[in-house]
Amino acid sequence: MTNWVLRVVSNACALAVAAWLFTGIVVNGSSQGDRMLTLILVALIFGLVNEIVRPLVALLSLPLYLLTLGLFSFVVNALMLWLTSWLAGALDIGFGVAGFWTAVFGALVITVVSWVIALALPSTKSRGWR
Repeated sequence: MTNWVLRVVSNACALAVAAWLFTGIVVNGSSQGDRMLTLILVALIFGLVNEIVRPLVALLSLPLYLLTLGLFSFVVNALMLWLTSWLAGALDIGFGVAGFWTAVFGALVITVVSWVIALALPSTKSRGWR
């Protein structure tokens, strides 16, 4: 449970960094607290999209992964961010991504920031026999 909460919080932080860097990624809210709540909700949606939709898309696009030597993962990451934006809009959550290239670079930033945060956090996984 703790690991899941940490992943949601790290995704929210990564989404905040991407929104700060790119004007095409918008987080709406009337106050700082509203924007933080929006980021947490979007991080939950983003996590669900990555857990449910992404494996199916990755499996169906396996030939493209092989053909591009894995570079197609950038496109899949962008599509997952775009889908998250669409779902947030459908649920009337103040989050949006304008344009494909903004989604590509935003997904790249989210990946890097989440990776750096994961490195900084203590691992909850077992490290072999003890």
